[in-house]
Amino acid sequence: MYKLTVDGTTMVGCNHDAWYTTPKIWFENAKFPGEFGAGFTGAREVDSKRTSPQSGMNTAGLTFSRLTSYYPKQEPYKGRLKILDEADYLSSILHRCATVEDVMKYIEQYDHSFFIDDVFIYIDSLGEYLIVEPYNLIKGNDPTYLLANFCPSITESGQARKMDRYRNGEEFINAHQLNSSLAYLTALSDTMHVSRSRNGDGTLITSIWDTKSKSVNLYFYHAYDSTIQYVLAEELAKGDHLISLPAVFPKNADFERLINYKTPFNTIELRYLLVAIAAFLLFLSMLLFLSLFIKDRLSSISTKGVLMFSVLNLILIAYLAVLATNQYIYYFDAPYIHHSSALVSASSYTPFLLLLMIGPLIFFTIQKLKSKHTKSWVKTILVSNNILFLMLCAGFAYWGLYSFWN
Repeated sequence: MYKLTVDGTTMVGCNHDAWYTTPKIWFENAKFPGEFGAGFTGAREVDSKRTSPQSGMNTAGLTFSRLTSYYPKQEPYKGRLKILDEADYLSSILHRCATVEDVMKYIEQYDHSFFIDDVFIYIDSLGEYLIVEPYNLIKGNDPTYLLANFCPSITESGQARKMDRYRNGEEFINAHQLNSSLAYLTALSDTMHVSRSRNGDGTLITSIWDTKSKSVNLYFYHAYDSTIQYVLAEELAKGDHLISLPAVFPKNADFERLINYKTPFNTIELRYLLVAIAAFLLFLSMLLFLSLFIKDRLSSISTKGVLMFSVLNLILIAYLAVLATNQYIYYFDAPYIHHSSALVSASSYTPFLLLLMIGPLIFFTIQKLKSKHTKSWVKTILVSNNILFLMLCAGFAYWGLYSFWN
């Protein structure tokens, strides 16, 4: 995101980079006397009727943006109010505050370490801003300010510039004379946007908020040749309402690809399938171990064969648990690197291990199928196991978990 204050006008640009398929803008009138109406953008639905705000502005010109970040966990604030509902909390700030000072006083009542994975920035119509980290509040009034996925208090400039979108924004501002025209701001937002090679995780919504005219220009799924402007006063006059962005923008081929991309997080059947495969792999491993204790060892398979299948099965079961609990894997480059778990990062090589072993294991199975000494039930176990291996290889390939297919 960025904020620019030029000739008395403060503009705020926000790029919401995400793989959600429900991007929207909505407008809420003041609920009580002395409060402000506000408009919000977002895409992550916290329940069937509400979406968590990602950026927004109220009728006083107070604007905010939310960015994913990392901060090492510390002890929570003591004696402060607990945040019980993030959507209500975030929207209430815009409904009740007009300036950065108001925001600071409001937030200081709460244990905002609740947002351990986020950094927020609030900008008022005078151009002053407040950065809200999990354990810090930082005020500033620079004419230009850029922020990406980091907490400024623990991130040096050189480290921040390793982020392409942040570095691109800095270089654009340094290379061009500042102005508040929509063409300039659109170009800056475009420079800072993301469009990854894999499905999703592109810039879903770009919002450019004008704190003077109290309007916003929206761009949908990093297509900067089409924009829709909403004037806050006009929209609030229509009453509280919500607008789905895919319904009002031209059809976007990249977004169509995103909504057709299936993962266990957007397709419940795939989540059930992962659980079923994990259970079946465990069951087959138990049967293979059982085969080691039958009386006629010549009719079974070797201990080495059992270990090859069973160890791989257990590794795959653990990896399926990772796939069922880490949504980022489906969108970031493979092998996936987890920001804080070496085990999750190491598990990202499991698809390659399966690919390496599946040939020898299929050859082993074929040899056993040809053998008259191998019992039918053992052959069934081996064939079933290989079918599951092939299914997983196909799934891993579809999800782009083999880096050379990205």
